[in-house]
Amino acid sequence: MAAIGYGSALRSRFSGLEVEVPLIDGGRARYINFDNAASTPPLSSVRRGVDDFLDYYASVHRGTGFKSQLSTWAYESSRQRTMGFVGADPATHTCIFVKNTTEAINKLARRLSLGREDVVLVTQMEHHSNDLPFRRVANVVHVGLGPNGELDETDFVRKLEAHAGRLRLVAMTGASNVTGYILPVHQYAELAHAAGAMILVDCAQLAPHRSVVVGSLDDPAHLDFVALSAHKLYAPYGTGALIGRKDVFEIGEPDMPGGGTVEIVTLDEVTWAGPPEREEAGSPNIVGAVALALAIRELQQIGMEAVAAHETELSAALLERLRRIPRVRLFGDADPDNASNRLGVIPFQIEGISHFLAAAILGFEHGIGVRSGCFCAHPYILALLGIDAEQASSTRQAMLAGDKREMPGLIRASFGLYNTLDEVNRFADAVEGIGRGEYMPDYTQDPATGEYAPQGWSPDFSGYFDLG
Repeated sequence: MAAIGYGSALRSRFSGLEVEVPLIDGGRARYINFDNAASTPPLSSVRRGVDDFLDYYASVHRGTGFKSQLSTWAYESSRQRTMGFVGADPATHTCIFVKNTTEAINKLARRLSLGREDVVLVTQMEHHSNDLPFRRVANVVHVGLGPNGELDETDFVRKLEAHAGRLRLVAMTGASNVTGYILPVHQYAELAHAAGAMILVDCAQLAPHRSVVVGSLDDPAHLDFVALSAHKLYAPYGTGALIGRKDVFEIGEPDMPGGGTVEIVTLDEVTWAGPPEREEAGSPNIVGAVALALAIRELQQIGMEAVAAHETELSAALLERLRRIPRVRLFGDADPDNASNRLGVIPFQIEGISHFLAAAILGFEHGIGVRSGCFCAHPYILALLGIDAEQASSTRQAMLAGDKREMPGLIRASFGLYNTLDEVNRFADAVEGIGRGEYMPDYTQDPATGEYAPQGWSPDFSGYFDLG
């Protein structure tokens, strides 16, 4: 299927896309979700599949009843499908189900037996989840950035060489959740392996938009570990996966011992189970794993090349519109002709208007959901904005005192497979209007959060969904 109009053709495959939301002028508008980098709506097939599975839901692995056996089969089949999605070999790799990418990376950080003498090389582009877990257990060294927020490859190579012998791991994003840059991770993996390190790739943003292949362990460019989240893959049912080298998880104690992690327990000794059971303590999120597998199946049917082509079309169109709007400043690679080499994650500012206020106007007056702020990547945002140490310190002190009104940040629009060119144009029209000052005047800012809301107006959420 051609990329043109592809989002429109696929909209029927998703749940909740035709929902109308209230606007502060008393009207309603069909909601546009341009916050897919944070989380995605469910595929309808995933929703139906979960409903069907719930009739058979039961405990897994040790139950003898039919439902338990079926649930075990569904859970383990979901594991195999997840491994296949990234080209992992069950003979050499394992797939550990976790809550999300953050938990996956924390688990790996604890399982690698790192010490303060060990170096973990992390890029300055990272989401906090691919940085902070390693700060607790190792010596984290950060790779710098180029002038437009791209990775500084010269600095990467320099730091690989400087820390050879002590370098245990390179941790990098597959694609930035801030700028949409896609990193050549296999090229960097080969360099990491040559320096004696393994590599972890945070694929939370990459996996929903491009093919991920871990590769064979005898390939110098293979990826040792990848992590992903189902809630960014159109299956928001609370699971994620850490996929990587089985040999790493065959040794040592699990980071969370408990039920299901053992073969034999006596009062004096414990024999741990092999991976992945060793790493999945307690009752797992069976429904979440099934949902992830159902989403993967549909993405594979659609084809990741088609996913990328559709996203390229939307990205090029929005970049072309935004760069012609006065007062809009784009960050990262803003060239529409290069849209195929980036994700549909587009950060920008409207000069003279707080990112908090612009996001509020888009939501309350246009029914468009975006994200504003630092996107869980504070050091990256500070670098993109050119905020020096003195400015950063002053802002940090104000925030610690409970005043976030001047918190630096950007506005981020991010695409899903179902978004359309019509939505891109509606969004660009709204941004253009904000730049001209065409918005309601009565917004108030909460100093504690920095967020704006229209004065005297708030929706009755219980009218849309009621817990009873």
